[in-house]
Amino acid sequence: MSIEILTRTAGDITILDLKGRATLGKDADKLNAALRESVAGGARKLLLNLAGLTQMDSSGIATIVRSFVSLGMAGGILKLLAPTGRVRDVLEVTHLLKAIPHFENEAQALASFR
Repeated sequence: MSIEILTRTAGDITILDLKGRATLGKDADKLNAALRESVAGGARKLLLNLAGLTQMDSSGIATIVRSFVSLGMAGGILKLLAPTGRVRDVLEVTHLLKAIPHFENEAQALASFR
């Protein structure tokens, strides 16, 4: 299943709900485009909901890291919500869960932005 991205807001926080796979090719390109559009639209607080993401490879990881770094340099922040299964395993192996703030439930994630 290719990636599906639903964008919603909670106050000044932009939430991207991801479903499917963030892998090399169209999926990673679509994720990259969604992140860029959010930032270009003025988003400075981004929450990536990974609960529906089933697979992520180095291309998906690179997209997230690039966005985390560039948003941080622009005075913003990117955080992760509910990484599970293989996606969580990949994030743990790459030590990204130590570098990028992550939360298990949305209420805690949203509160952390305040």
